[in-house]
Amino acid sequence: MLNWSLLSVFVPTFFLVSLTPGMCMTLAMTLGMTQGVKRTLWMMVGELLGVGLVAVSAVIGVATIMLRYPMVFSAFKLAGGAYLAWLGIQMWRSRGRLALGVAGEDAAEPRASRRELAVQGFVTAIANPKGWAFFIALLPPFLDASLPLAPQLIALVGIILTLEFTCLLLYAGGGSSLARWLGRGSRVRLMNRVAGTLMIGVGIWLATG
Repeated sequence: MLNWSLLSVFVPTFFLVSLTPGMCMTLAMTLGMTQGVKRTLWMMVGELLGVGLVAVSAVIGVATIMLRYPMVFSAFKLAGGAYLAWLGIQMWRSRGRLALGVAGEDAAEPRASRRELAVQGFVTAIANPKGWAFFIALLPPFLDASLPLAPQLIALVGIILTLEFTCLLLYAGGGSSLARWLGRGSRVRLMNRVAGTLMIGVGIWLATG
């Protein structure tokens, strides 16, 4: 039920696109720094759900509705961007659930819940206008009109999510390695500021993309 010649081009194309630094990959690296790879998996769950929804919607035409009501979409991505930027500011100040506690200060706040991490990933994926544009432009050409649509779509989305998950793990692992390199103690505040700056950047990127 698949066109294997198209698939041979599809896999490397989408892998390279997923590997390219973007909002979701930057978010994975940021959370890998402060939450560790294991807890960042919950963000990945939300992000992958969002990516899958966007991919399917782009094919069945829901994206057209989104484009017809740009004000609603703009409000959604502005709200999502502002939320991520606010989290970044909290991290920069070594405050909030995502920041690492600094020795000698008040006890650290409870860590972000699994649900909060998943929501961050989902919102970032859904509110990313470049993601919608990408799937609208690139996914349909890899569907063979002479073959049943549903099996092709299921297979291609499955491949997309596998490639996306692989790249998210690479970025989260990189963030975790950076955290170990920066170390603890006096450099925890520096790590919070690096992670907070990245998070603020993701928020601005999302809001203005």
